[in-house]
Amino acid sequence: MHLDPELAAALPALPDLHIHDLDGARGRMAELAARAAPADTTGVDIAEHEVPGVEGVAVRAFRPSGAPDPLPAVLLLHGGGFVMGGMDSLTAQAVNLCSRLPAVVVVVDYRLAPEHPYPAALRDCESALRWTASGADRLGVDPARLAVHGMSAGGGLAAALTLLVRDRGGPPVRFQVLDAPEVDDRVETRSARTFGDTPLWNHSDAVLSWQHYLRGWSGDVPAHAAPARADDLSGLPPAYLAVYENDPLRDEGLAYASALLRAGVSVELHLFPGTFHRSAVIAGAAVSQRQEAETLEALRRALHPAE
Repeated sequence: MHLDPELAAALPALPDLHIHDLDGARGRMAELAARAAPADTTGVDIAEHEVPGVEGVAVRAFRPSGAPDPLPAVLLLHGGGFVMGGMDSLTAQAVNLCSRLPAVVVVVDYRLAPEHPYPAALRDCESALRWTASGADRLGVDPARLAVHGMSAGGGLAAALTLLVRDRGGPPVRFQVLDAPEVDDRVETRSARTFGDTPLWNHSDAVLSWQHYLRGWSGDVPAHAAPARADDLSGLPPAYLAVYENDPLRDEGLAYASALLRAGVSVELHLFPGTFHRSAVIAGAAVSQRQEAETLEALRRALHPAE
């Protein structure tokens, strides 16, 4: 691996999140979120909601205090290989996006595999998106300015969600942020085969992740589960797509960006050198701060185009 020096120095402090021991990884991920410094929520109103769905979907909505209606909205989807993670891991990111864009940010506590395999998580995300789009009065949002934003499995769900709502006729999504998206269940790219011993996520994790997510599925894997399998990506919203140099998911992200471009979808693509999957958790590193700033600016251009 060619690691950024700041990231390399932080490696000894990182937890083991590899999912061969799923219960252990879930516990360590929860501990990581609990150990994080509390986000400064000054100037942000936070509300818990339950969205109607198959089993009811818990969401957390962040809104700038006193901001005039209507605001754009960002549906924020956590990572964790479809099998771990939750809303609490995204509080700091949601507060940052809410305050600095500004926007209403809705974080989704979607159901996890293997207890709830595909399509449970995607259905939860769809329910949350439709609830957000219909909540102009309730949330003070502009339904014409919706974005979806996800990292890793969250990025895969964001990509799948844009396909799903395109195929079902809305609600329209204006922009998608796909951060190291998990979009290809075949796990056969060069980077997937190469990175078998990388921090936080490796080839074995990717294979197990898809086995859990597709548990019980028979027949061809649909594009709404694995967007890399889609034959038609036309008509999707513009994308900002980030990939990490030392990441098993790197090449599927690059391939998906290329496929979007071939379909006529505008794409801004960034490969961040010296990084690895989820290395942005080392928030003080210069490369992580650069990625955060670039993502924020891409969302601002998409959701506040006249400013």
